[in-house]
Amino acid sequence: MELRVRDGRAVLAGEDDSGEREVDPHSLPLGADLAEALHEWAKVADAVVRTETPSDGVASALIARRGKQLAGRLAAVMNSPVSYTDPVSGDLLTVEAPEVPFEAAFTAEPEAEPEPTPWGTGLTVSAITAAIVTVTVVSLSLGLGETSRWLALVANVLVVGGLAPSVWLGRSVPVWRWVAYGVVTGVLVAWLALILTLL
Repeated sequence: MELRVRDGRAVLAGEDDSGEREVDPHSLPLGADLAEALHEWAKVADAVVRTETPSDGVASALIARRGKQLAGRLAAVMNSPVSYTDPVSGDLLTVEAPEVPFEAAFTAEPEAEPEPTPWGTGLTVSAITAAIVTVTVVSLSLGLGETSRWLALVANVLVVGGLAPSVWLGRSVPVWRWVAYGVVTGVLVAWLALILTLL
Protein backbone atom coordinates (compact mmCIF):
# COMPACT_ATOMS: atom_id res chain seq x y z
CA MET A 1 0.00 0.00 0.00
CA GLU A 2 1.23 3.51 -0.81
CA LEU A 3 0.27 6.83 0.79
CA ARG A 4 0.03 9.69 -1.72
CA VAL A 5 -1.31 13.23 -2.04
CA ARG A 6 -3.71 13.83 -4.90
CA ASP A 7 -5.31 17.30 -5.35
CA GLY A 8 -5.08 18.19 -1.68
CA ARG A 9 -6.49 14.83 -0.52
CA ALA A 10 -4.71 11.82 0.92
CA VAL A 11 -5.17 8.64 -1.10
CA LEU A 12 -4.03 5.10 -0.51
CA ALA A 13 -2.90 3.24 -3.63
CA GLY A 14 -2.75 -0.51 -3.88
CA GLU A 15 -2.96 -3.40 -6.29
CA ASP A 16 -6.01 -5.60 -6.69
CA ASP A 17 -7.37 -7.91 -9.42
CA SER A 18 -8.18 -4.97 -11.72
CA GLY A 19 -4.75 -3.33 -11.33
CA GLU A 20 -3.71 -0.28 -9.30
CA ARG A 21 -6.48 1.47 -7.45
CA GLU A 22 -6.57 4.61 -5.26
CA VAL A 23 -9.00 4.83 -2.36
CA ASP A 24 -9.98 7.50 0.14
CA PRO A 25 -8.75 6.71 3.70
CA HIS A 26 -12.31 7.26 4.98
CA SER A 27 -13.42 4.19 2.99
CA LEU A 28 -11.09 1.93 5.03
CA PRO A 29 -11.50 0.90 8.69
CA LEU A 30 -8.69 3.17 9.92
CA GLY A 31 -10.61 5.26 12.41
CA ALA A 32 -11.98 8.73 11.72
CA ASP A 33 -9.13 10.53 13.51
CA LEU A 34 -6.39 8.89 11.41
CA ALA A 35 -8.30 9.48 8.17
CA GLU A 36 -8.85 13.15 9.08
CA ALA A 37 -5.19 13.56 10.04
CA LEU A 38 -4.17 12.14 6.65
CA HIS A 39 -6.43 14.60 4.80
CA GLU A 40 -5.24 17.58 6.88
CA TRP A 41 -1.62 16.63 6.17
CA ALA A 42 -2.39 16.28 2.45
CA LYS A 43 -4.10 19.68 2.36
CA VAL A 44 -1.09 21.40 3.95
CA ALA A 45 1.33 19.48 1.73
CA ASP A 46 -0.61 20.51 -1.37
CA ALA A 47 -0.55 24.17 -0.28
CA VAL A 48 3.22 24.01 0.28
CA VAL A 49 3.79 22.42 -3.14
CA ARG A 50 1.59 25.04 -4.86
CA THR A 51 3.60 27.89 -3.31
CA GLU A 52 6.76 26.30 -4.70
CA THR A 53 8.48 26.20 -1.34
CA PRO A 54 12.09 24.94 -1.61
CA SER A 55 12.33 21.21 -0.98
CA ASP A 56 15.11 21.77 1.59
CA GLY A 57 13.10 24.35 3.60
CA VAL A 58 11.58 24.05 7.07
CA ALA A 59 8.01 23.63 5.79
CA SER A 60 9.06 20.80 3.49
CA ALA A 61 10.91 19.06 6.30
CA LEU A 62 7.84 19.31 8.55
CA ILE A 63 5.60 17.93 5.79
CA ALA A 64 7.99 15.01 5.25
CA ARG A 65 8.26 14.23 8.96
CA ARG A 66 4.50 14.39 9.51
CA GLY A 67 3.89 12.21 6.46
CA LYS A 68 6.32 9.62 7.77
CA GLN A 69 4.60 9.66 11.18
CA LEU A 70 1.21 9.16 9.57
CA ALA A 71 2.57 6.38 7.37
CA GLY A 72 3.86 4.71 10.55
CA ARG A 73 0.43 4.96 12.19
CA LEU A 74 -1.14 3.61 9.01
CA ALA A 75 1.32 0.69 8.94
CA ALA A 76 0.49 -0.07 12.58
CA VAL A 77 -3.26 -0.08 11.93
CA MET A 78 -3.00 -2.11 8.72
CA ASN A 79 -0.25 -4.34 10.22
CA SER A 80 1.63 -4.22 6.92
CA PRO A 81 4.37 -2.04 5.36
CA VAL A 82 3.25 1.27 3.87
CA SER A 83 5.12 3.10 1.14
CA TYR A 84 5.05 6.85 1.43
CA THR A 85 5.61 9.27 -1.43
CA ASP A 86 6.92 12.60 -0.12
CA PRO A 87 4.71 15.21 -1.85
CA VAL A 88 7.46 17.85 -1.90
CA SER A 89 10.56 15.90 -2.93
CA GLY A 90 8.82 12.95 -4.61
CA ASP A 91 10.99 10.46 -2.66
CA LEU A 92 9.45 7.06 -1.98
CA LEU A 93 10.03 5.60 1.50
CA THR A 94 8.74 2.39 3.01
CA VAL A 95 7.62 2.33 6.63
CA GLU A 96 7.47 -1.11 8.22
CA ALA A 97 4.70 -2.18 10.56
CA PRO A 98 5.81 -2.21 14.19
CA GLU A 99 6.36 -5.60 15.81
CA VAL A 100 4.22 -4.58 18.77
CA PRO A 101 0.50 -4.92 17.98
CA PHE A 102 -1.26 -1.60 17.37
CA GLU A 103 -3.57 -1.97 20.37
CA ALA A 104 -0.64 -2.65 22.71
CA ALA A 105 1.36 0.27 21.31
CA PHE A 106 -1.37 2.78 22.10
CA THR A 107 -2.67 1.26 25.33
CA ALA A 108 -1.88 3.48 28.25
CA GLU A 109 0.31 2.21 31.03
CA PRO A 110 -1.54 1.45 34.25
CA GLU A 111 -2.10 4.71 36.03
CA ALA A 112 0.18 5.44 38.93
CA GLU A 113 -1.18 6.16 42.35
CA PRO A 114 -2.43 9.74 42.52
CA GLU A 115 -0.29 12.06 44.57
CA PRO A 116 -1.69 12.97 47.97
CA THR A 117 -3.44 16.33 48.18
CA PRO A 118 -1.14 18.94 49.79
CA TRP A 119 -3.74 20.27 52.22
CA GLY A 120 -1.32 22.25 54.39
CA THR A 121 0.41 24.09 51.57
CA GLY A 122 -2.79 24.45 49.55
CA LEU A 123 -4.82 25.94 52.39
CA THR A 124 -1.95 28.32 53.19
CA VAL A 125 -1.95 29.55 49.59
CA SER A 126 -5.75 29.88 49.71
CA ALA A 127 -5.62 31.85 52.97
CA ILE A 128 -2.97 34.27 51.71
CA THR A 129 -4.84 34.77 48.43
CA ALA A 130 -8.12 35.29 50.31
CA ALA A 131 -6.49 37.93 52.55
CA ILE A 132 -5.03 39.82 49.58
CA VAL A 133 -8.32 39.74 47.65
CA THR A 134 -10.35 40.76 50.72
CA VAL A 135 -8.14 43.77 51.48
CA THR A 136 -8.08 44.80 47.82
CA VAL A 137 -11.84 44.59 47.26
CA VAL A 138 -12.69 46.30 50.57
CA SER A 139 -10.17 49.11 49.97
CA LEU A 140 -11.42 49.65 46.43
CA SER A 141 -15.07 49.63 47.50
CA LEU A 142 -14.62 51.95 50.48
CA GLY A 143 -12.50 54.37 48.45
CA LEU A 144 -15.02 54.53 45.63
CA GLY A 145 -17.92 54.46 48.11
CA GLU A 146 -16.86 57.86 49.42
CA THR A 147 -17.50 59.24 45.95
CA SER A 148 -20.55 57.22 45.00
CA ARG A 149 -22.03 53.98 46.29
CA TRP A 150 -23.17 53.14 42.75
CA LEU A 151 -19.61 53.54 41.51
CA ALA A 152 -18.40 51.15 44.22
CA LEU A 153 -21.09 48.64 43.26
CA VAL A 154 -20.19 48.84 39.55
CA ALA A 155 -16.48 48.45 40.40
CA ASN A 156 -17.24 45.34 42.47
CA VAL A 157 -19.25 43.81 39.66
CA LEU A 158 -16.47 44.56 37.15
CA VAL A 159 -13.74 43.15 39.40
CA VAL A 160 -15.65 39.96 40.12
CA GLY A 161 -16.72 39.63 36.47
CA GLY A 162 -13.10 40.01 35.39
CA LEU A 163 -11.87 37.41 37.88
CA ALA A 164 -14.67 34.89 37.27
CA PRO A 165 -13.38 33.31 34.00
CA SER A 166 -9.87 32.79 35.40
CA VAL A 167 -11.22 31.36 38.64
CA TRP A 168 -13.58 29.06 36.74
CA LEU A 169 -10.72 27.70 34.60
CA GLY A 170 -8.34 27.45 37.55
CA ARG A 171 -10.66 25.42 39.77
CA SER A 172 -9.59 22.11 38.21
CA VAL A 173 -5.85 22.77 37.77
CA PRO A 174 -3.94 21.07 40.62
CA VAL A 175 -1.85 24.08 41.73
CA TRP A 176 -4.08 26.96 40.68
CA ARG A 177 -7.20 25.54 42.33
CA TRP A 178 -5.89 26.74 45.71
CA VAL A 179 -5.56 30.28 44.35
CA ALA A 180 -9.07 29.99 42.88
CA TYR A 181 -10.47 28.90 46.25
CA GLY A 182 -8.71 31.83 47.89
CA VAL A 183 -10.10 34.33 45.36
CA VAL A 184 -13.68 33.09 45.87
CA THR A 185 -13.30 33.15 49.64
CA GLY A 186 -11.71 36.60 49.58
CA VAL A 187 -14.51 38.09 47.47
CA LEU A 188 -17.20 36.58 49.69
CA VAL A 189 -15.51 37.80 52.89
CA ALA A 190 -15.04 41.29 51.38
CA TRP A 191 -18.69 41.49 50.39
CA LEU A 192 -19.75 40.37 53.89
CA ALA A 193 -17.48 43.03 55.42
CA LEU A 194 -18.94 45.68 53.11
CA ILE A 195 -22.50 44.71 53.99
CA LEU A 196 -21.63 44.96 57.68
CA THR A 197 -20.19 48.48 57.15
CA LEU A 198 -23.55 49.55 55.69
CA LEU A 199 -25.46 48.52 58.84
